[in-house]
Amino acid sequence: MTPADLADLADEVRAGKLGPDPGQVRVSVAFTTHQGVRHASRGQSYRNSVVSLRVDRAVGSCAVEPGDISDDDVHDTVGASVADLLDHPHAALRIAALDAYLMSAHPHETSGAHPVVVPAGGSLEKSMARAATVVDLLDLPPGGRVLVVGVVNSLLHHLRSRGLDYTACDLKGGRTEWGEPIVADADPGDCDAVLASGMTLGNGTFEPLLRAAAGRPVVVFAQTGSAVLPWFVGAGVTAVSAEPYPFFWLDGGPSTIHIYRERPSW
Repeated sequence: MTPADLADLADEVRAGKLGPDPGQVRVSVAFTTHQGVRHASRGQSYRNSVVSLRVDRAVGSCAVEPGDISDDDVHDTVGASVADLLDHPHAALRIAALDAYLMSAHPHETSGAHPVVVPAGGSLEKSMARAATVVDLLDLPPGGRVLVVGVVNSLLHHLRSRGLDYTACDLKGGRTEWGEPIVADADPGDCDAVLASGMTLGNGTFEPLLRAAAGRPVVVFAQTGSAVLPWFVGAGVTAVSAEPYPFFWLDGGPSTIHIYRERPSW
């Protein structure tokens, strides 16, 4: 199926059309990962928090702002059914439950995605290697302009090295590693393409962004909703770099991301 929007995809899951009865699928483990990072040679540090729920062998995730969700809210999902969690009042838990369910029912390894191994290395090395793969999905000639929603300096580095201009956008504002202003309004304007974080699912900006970007290529790099966003390839999304938990920044060893350029073979 090609979902009209996120609510449509969730309705298909509720109806049992995309896998087992979600009322019988329960969360066995729930946890939050807090990250603080400052890569060697970089002048900026940042923090991330990610809520993750486990369903069978799959872990679904959604990034949240630090302090935005309590440990009790996360713990209370343990033993709950996916059907119940799809109606949870906190968006992050709805997304994480949907992500875990879809990853359990439709693993990346059997979906026709192209796996790419991020080699072992330091945190900056792995960040740069992942960013190179993500930026490759844009297929823009030098001189093109990209709206980057969810600022990752390694992505901006690769855009700069390929002669691509960009508008950096993030709800938190601020400045990039190179001192450029970060805007809060995700308006594609005169940009030729959009490069967006999966975090847009959790903060409610994904669907407005797709509408605003109509007619332009949209590439999503997804730790949040890595099993959700491939369903939108061909429905407003051009390509997805799907990265399920555990993420590249958690370990110095090799890690795998899954590239979708066409509709998955579900």
